[in-house]
Amino acid sequence: MTVVRIGSMMFLVVAFFQSVLVPATAIAGDPMLRLRKDAPNVVIVITDDQGYGDLSCHGNPVLKTPSIDALHAESIRLTDYHVSPTCAPTRSSFQSGHWANRTGVWHTIMGRSMLRSGEPTIGEVFSNAGYATGMFGKWHLGDNYPFRPEDRGYTHVLRHGGGGVGQTPDIWDNAYFDDSYYLNGKPTKFKGYCTDVFFNNAKQFITEQAEANKPFVAYISTNAPHGPLHAPEASAKKYADRNLNLANFYGMIDNIDTNVGQLRAFLDEKNLTDNTIFIFTTDNGTAYGKNVFNAKMRGNKGSQYDGGHRVPFFVYWPAGNLNRPTDVKPVTHAVDVLPTLIELCKLKADAELKFDGKSIASLLQGKPDPEIDWNNRVLITDSQRVKDPVMWKSSSVMTSRWRLIDGEELYDMDTDPSQKRDVAAAYPAEVRELRAHYQTWWEEIKPSFSDATAIVVGNPAENPSRLTCHDWVCDTNPPWNQRSVREAKTTPEGTGFWNIEVETAGKYRIELRRWPKESNAGVNDSLPPGKPVPGQDAYRTMPGRRFQFVSAKLSVADLALETNFETNAKAAIFLTDLPAGRTQLKGLFQTTEGEDIGAFYVYVKKLAAGE
Repeated sequence: MTVVRIGSMMFLVVAFFQSVLVPATAIAGDPMLRLRKDAPNVVIVITDDQGYGDLSCHGNPVLKTPSIDALHAESIRLTDYHVSPTCAPTRSSFQSGHWANRTGVWHTIMGRSMLRSGEPTIGEVFSNAGYATGMFGKWHLGDNYPFRPEDRGYTHVLRHGGGGVGQTPDIWDNAYFDDSYYLNGKPTKFKGYCTDVFFNNAKQFITEQAEANKPFVAYISTNAPHGPLHAPEASAKKYADRNLNLANFYGMIDNIDTNVGQLRAFLDEKNLTDNTIFIFTTDNGTAYGKNVFNAKMRGNKGSQYDGGHRVPFFVYWPAGNLNRPTDVKPVTHAVDVLPTLIELCKLKADAELKFDGKSIASLLQGKPDPEIDWNNRVLITDSQRVKDPVMWKSSSVMTSRWRLIDGEELYDMDTDPSQKRDVAAAYPAEVRELRAHYQTWWEEIKPSFSDATAIVVGNPAENPSRLTCHDWVCDTNPPWNQRSVREAKTTPEGTGFWNIEVETAGKYRIELRRWPKESNAGVNDSLPPGKPVPGQDAYRTMPGRRFQFVSAKLSVADLALETNFETNAKAAIFLTDLPAGRTQLKGLFQTTEGEDIGAFYVYVKKLAAGE
């Protein structure tokens, strides 16, 4: 690390490194953890779109969160903890300890939400150290091999598809209540509200590990309170004096709060509380609560101002003496989580495994490393949400005192935490040095931008592969939720391609579909509206648009194929030989008027000999 002077301030600059892709087998842990009785468990609760101000312990005058407030009252609290302004990038940094843009995850759609293979994850590090690792709820780092949590070190997985229930990769017609989810890769029907299902299955997983005397990581990642806004009616009713959206947003948080309280009581009953590291946090700023209470911050979800990325982070671990209510004030970031857990749990990572973040264990323990000037550490977050990253776009270069916004505006957080007064003209030296830090950071990670992630087809771990338009690479937003699939807009949004990697050469069956297989609908079928659920209109309540398709086109691996099909066909089917290697796949349906519409779902299967 290097210390540089900026004006009258001294700043810590963490040395950058070239991206190192480390295979999962190279991520080492202490094999004695399989035997050590004092190995701590880890429970992580991370919610979606819930901001710093969406908690009554942080001063919200309307929302009541008594269970999370109780955790706050006993925990070490990071009061200047930052993430990305949107969900998938945050999760990539949280899981890997690397900057989101380095990992390939700088958007939530368009093939830019897949955590590159070779990036470490909490699941891989801990499973290789002898832990059982469970993941429950929202992953949003890829729905195909090799990006799924079950491919990335999690030994037990219950998840929905995409970035939320009812998004395009999710099981068809899911709508928060009585849905089907992927249980270790297999669609499985569950009764009840989504958040309850994820917490209840996490408790079942924890029970099984406790009975086996096996240390565990339970990563509980709720899709709530992300939209569409559906809450249990009893929870939303508590806020019936608010508009429909806010009543359900707060109702979803109320339900999360209840589940957090029940989970903590459950850990008490199982005598697991003392030696469990319990973390509560969220993935970006508030989506709907800004106008009620935003802790005096500027901006909300998606913003480069603090309201978009400063979020709660509470840690409670009695056996590790992390149970004294204490505020940790130096600036911290999601990239710090994995290295911190490695140190707290006394794991050993392979020497090749380097992090963009730093362990903040010493801060949590109240004994900050004297060799580090924590208050002057420089961190960066940004919100890209484009196909290819753009320098300075929606960026914040941060120290505990300063925020440089978009490379131009400067805010002194000591005197102006609401970021109302741009003081760049008064502090030109600080602007120059923070800009220089960003520019060095950008040039160092920029080469990774061209390493586009690709879905692997033909691997036994996922055969067939189910590709969805959520991951189309295109210049405008693809149909990322099931409402947009039902609408099927015939605009430039109606086409896109997938980056794929054919693992082994051979014969493949490629099915182009208008609707997913589980719908049992034909290419030219319309679909009636699905049943409503409490809250906003569910995605499935949009009628499914009918087309009159007569032919289909497939382009892949330098092949351009066409086929006709019967009016009542379920799919347009192609049988073709594919060479091994990386390529692009694009499927189109053509209407009687000659209009091309993208195939929203494509199934790619490598055929065995004789098929």
